[in-house]
Amino acid sequence: MGFLADTADDVRTVARGWRWGRRSQVPRSAEPWVPAQRASVFPSDWARRRPAIAAREVAQKGGLEPLFRSQVRTRVEGLDVLERLEGPVIFAANHASHLDTPLVLLSLPAEWRRRTAVAAAADYFFDTWWRAVGSSLLFNTFPIDRHGGTLAATPGEVLADGWSLVIFPEGTRSRDGWTGPFRMGAAWLAHAHGVPVVPVAHRGTFAAMPRGQGWPSPGRRRLTIRFGEPLRPAEGESVREFAPRVRAALAQLLDEDATTWWDARRRAADGATPDPSGPDVAPWRRVWEQTASPRVEDEPGGALLRAWRR
Repeated sequence: MGFLADTADDVRTVARGWRWGRRSQVPRSAEPWVPAQRASVFPSDWARRRPAIAAREVAQKGGLEPLFRSQVRTRVEGLDVLERLEGPVIFAANHASHLDTPLVLLSLPAEWRRRTAVAAAADYFFDTWWRAVGSSLLFNTFPIDRHGGTLAATPGEVLADGWSLVIFPEGTRSRDGWTGPFRMGAAWLAHAHGVPVVPVAHRGTFAAMPRGQGWPSPGRRRLTIRFGEPLRPAEGESVREFAPRVRAALAQLLDEDATTWWDARRRAADGATPDPSGPDVAPWRRVWEQTASPRVEDEPGGALLRAWRR
């Protein structure tokens, strides 16, 4: 038994030290220094030119919108705020699903949708040419680098060209449907370029197609989306002070959509607006609560549910 044990130890030692065709014989400290390869950035300015705009209109109205409407039902509120605005603006929305982008774009009036671009993660939507071309053409996306780096176009340049922006301040999709921490990009752009921020709150996209799911759930789940009053930095207000106001406005919209306008305004006045990041409970309970689609008055039991919440 001792001989067998010693032999097994010798075999393991040799296996750990053997190169197996992968390990370099040159010590790491002696290897020549090679600068990291810079990732190429897919250009997207072509997507904001006339031929692409015309092609996108055909693709959205003839393909995307009928498909989208066949899979989900939507209810849009608050579009009247856009009648008092002239672009460009920044639409700052919560982010829970890949359905968020088509929901926001297809909810906008045609004259706004045609002049709106979407900030998309370069490491996800622009990692392959076919995904970059498809998202740029269909959604008018342009890449933003979440990890720092050089880009073909910046959000400021797109705003300067007169395009409104859809930005998800969370930076990534929620894993449980609740709102995550906000980054200050939208607030900084509004502060630097003098454009208003329109908060956009939507519910139901996580229930319809959560992260990791490639197609909406069957049954035409209900989605709701609500556009809020535009926000502008006050005189002397810093970016760090303005960013929480954007998040608070979005939280109030979510509360309003889930209850009533009056109840949401009263809670906001009392400083009691529910935290959009959700309750501090077990992860499964957080996910479970967000798997229910929102109910509205025009659905069976919707009016009763709304009255009960009052």
